[in-house]
Amino acid sequence: MSGGLLVAGTTSDAGKSVVTAGICRWLVRQGVKVAPFKAQNMSLNSFVTTEGAEIGRAQAMQAQACRVEPTALMNPVLLKPGGEQSSQVVLLGKPVGELSARGYHGGRQQQLLGTVLDCLEQLRGTYDAVICEGAGSPAEINLRRTDIVNMGIARNAGLPVLVVGDIDRGGVFASFFGTVALLSPEDQACVAGFLVNKFRGDVSLLEPGLDMLLGLTGRKTYGVLPFRHGLGIDEEDGLRVSLRGAVRESVVAPPVGEDVLRVAVCAVPLMSNFTDVDALAAEPGVVVRFVDRPEELSDADLVIVPGTRGTVRALEWLRERGLAAALVRRAAEQRPVLGICGGFQILGEHIEDDVESRRGHVDGLGILPVRVRFAREKTLTRPAGEALGEHVEGYEIHHGVADVTGGTPFISDDKGHSLDGCRVGQTWGTHWHGSLESDGFRRAFLREVAAAAGRRFVPAPDTSFAALREEQLDRLGDLIEQHADTDALWRLIESGAPQGLPFIPPGAPA
Repeated sequence: MSGGLLVAGTTSDAGKSVVTAGICRWLVRQGVKVAPFKAQNMSLNSFVTTEGAEIGRAQAMQAQACRVEPTALMNPVLLKPGGEQSSQVVLLGKPVGELSARGYHGGRQQQLLGTVLDCLEQLRGTYDAVICEGAGSPAEINLRRTDIVNMGIARNAGLPVLVVGDIDRGGVFASFFGTVALLSPEDQACVAGFLVNKFRGDVSLLEPGLDMLLGLTGRKTYGVLPFRHGLGIDEEDGLRVSLRGAVRESVVAPPVGEDVLRVAVCAVPLMSNFTDVDALAAEPGVVVRFVDRPEELSDADLVIVPGTRGTVRALEWLRERGLAAALVRRAAEQRPVLGICGGFQILGEHIEDDVESRRGHVDGLGILPVRVRFAREKTLTRPAGEALGEHVEGYEIHHGVADVTGGTPFISDDKGHSLDGCRVGQTWGTHWHGSLESDGFRRAFLREVAAAAGRRFVPAPDTSFAALREEQLDRLGDLIEQHADTDALWRLIESGAPQGLPFIPPGAPA
């Protein structure tokens, strides 16, 4: 076969990412060589490819669903918000500058269409099928003129469009109809049909509505996916992910030891790569929650200060909330604290930032003997080393360069030379994202935390984060295989949208 498909949504968070991953996993199990693609992604959760390119974590997860290595071609444009009005633009895996929303949509976005189409064409020349993900809604009529991720890419690349709607939110029929009716005749011709996501109950009760939707739009529904817990892996943004089960929400295994271990994650502004703690949530007996008040740290056995796109802003937020003082007290009492990337920088002595916040010299919390200087060049690597006697792998995404002046190395090479981070007492800091996905290291780290916290917690000896992720991706593939019209999906991917689809008025405004 040779073809493609664009998975669009009636809204943000309708399930485009997981449906795309599910279709990818279903296809690869049929022997199809398939790749994911998202022309433009806005997310603070990103990943580093083997060639040192930064892309959205959702596309990295979808590549895993395809059983291929992620590349920059799969997400050529990544927008990393730095506030309400501006974002860092990452093009083909490398940052190219900061732009306001008006500046980006006012001209820069349309200039990227050629690059985006070229990346898609390269993928289509290499793979049997490319499953593309849209962004937000294709009916954002205020942005249609410069769109390069929804109908703009579908029209230019000749892709059929499948519109996903989250019925759990309500109003899915109106959303499906309204999405089509707000598109131009040319855009409507690409929309092949619909996919209902997160349905609870008896499908037979839904079928009369699906029949009426077909009569109203001339477009069929390609499947009704049931609601399933714990499928929101590698979400693009926000705190929508439920970290008690980012990996296994439906079944929480009892602790192996006598105690549970409580982990509190400071919900700093512009939090990035909060997926770092997914691997902790996968451990039986580990309870992970986000916190924004100092009193919520009191019963935590481990406090994590996560990565952030705004290190200085997050530091000010911690001080305003009283969390900074609580962290300093906690470190002095030898109670475990872990800082990751921006969180590591916050725990240091001072920050020189003329790049991100342009605030110059800012005092850190002074917990770790680290001085940070922000460089204009971003560090993007996939390192490996040893920590706590175990092999550990991760990825780095940061402008801050750390000068460690004391403590003990946290991560070293095989000769014992420091690679990253440091430790003082029960406070650790590292720039490495994803390190907790290394099973042996995660277990060793949790044993240290449990001992320091006086908890009779024992890490499970057989938890494999990689295996749990594969299990979850297979569940997504099963959803498509069992609850979608896969024969019709085959035809759609191979042959494009059906001919003669009716126009639904009024269409896009002139």
